[in-house]
Amino acid sequence: MKSRTRVGPLATTNGTAPAIDVDALLDDRGTGIIVCCGSGGVGKTTTSAALALRAAERGRRVVVLTIDPAKRLAQSMGIEQLDNTPRPVTGLRTNAKGNRKGGSLDAMMLDMKRTFDEVVESQATSEKAKQILDNPFYVALSSSFAGTQEYMAMEKLGQIHAAAQADGTYDLIVVDTPPSRSALDFLDAPERLSSFLDGRFIRLLLAPAKGPAKLMSAGFGIITGALNKIIGAQVLRDMQTFVAAFDTLFGGFRQRAQKTFELLQADGTAFLVVAAPEPDALREAAYFVERLGEESMPLAGLIVNRASPEPRGHLSADEAMAASTRLRQRADESPTASLTAGLLRLHADQARMVEREARLRERFAAAHPQVPTAVVPALAGDVHDLAGLRRVGELLATPRP
Repeated sequence: MKSRTRVGPLATTNGTAPAIDVDALLDDRGTGIIVCCGSGGVGKTTTSAALALRAAERGRRVVVLTIDPAKRLAQSMGIEQLDNTPRPVTGLRTNAKGNRKGGSLDAMMLDMKRTFDEVVESQATSEKAKQILDNPFYVALSSSFAGTQEYMAMEKLGQIHAAAQADGTYDLIVVDTPPSRSALDFLDAPERLSSFLDGRFIRLLLAPAKGPAKLMSAGFGIITGALNKIIGAQVLRDMQTFVAAFDTLFGGFRQRAQKTFELLQADGTAFLVVAAPEPDALREAAYFVERLGEESMPLAGLIVNRASPEPRGHLSADEAMAASTRLRQRADESPTASLTAGLLRLHADQARMVEREARLRERFAAAHPQVPTAVVPALAGDVHDLAGLRRVGELLATPRP
């Protein structure tokens, strides 16, 4: 099954892949959610912030949900400390040429445990919620269980979306997904967590608390004894106490996971897969593109981040290397020959890097010819202010072969 495209008219480039019309995507009022996803270390957080800033300066009311941003990125948005509450970003351009007035930008950082606490508090009575929140097993589950961060990122997305639908505070939500070891973890983790909370093992722990004494059969006693040895009697008691208190919320977690999954499949959502121009990152991006297609999720395109910039001049790598060799042979004749030869060699290395990355993109495009692509060249330094994010947004919106 093919994924659906959620963009306006595509720009054209000289390459083999169509280019994403980023501004058409941001301006499309039918797009209410943009999800930036991909493996870790490819610049998803910066890309998310840059897209959110550009959308806000083009008139959208935007909130960006970031996952563990670097301190410099929070500072770049003029916010000393991001947390689970949206904070307004000041300093937006609203009257520059090509921008429309009326946009706004809020930023927030996912607090995994606080979001989990909010779910419990909204679904249980105050007495039952306190019993759950104080339980040691819950504290560990909400803070460090594999998949919790991914689940809570989508839970927070659902909360923001519901609030925006109710009061119109935002018309665009930009989501930076968690830095998973595998990009596919983002789609799988919510189901894994809800399955765990509603699984047989949890039900087994709940059995003695819910059923008659006869349920404590010899077989169950053996299992309990084994668990005591493996994880300790106190931990097991904490787990059983947690499960007994949490029982009424089990079904709700599965329903919430399904509702979030349907939200991700909706026409108003657009996925942008972010990758670095490296074989492993593009291979991971290919897997993600295929998975999005299998799940019928709307794909807006691929962003190849931190691409090597084109070297200046028209010399090819081979021409630059040949000239460098000739100059090195004449180094004794001219004091500048050695320096010029070194510069030509650097030019050749840069040209070859650009060619290598172009071949990687062409290989991806050959396998996925319908996926629009944006190529963002690497900047000379870190992004540390709104001007830097604005520059990234401009590069995203500029078609590049």
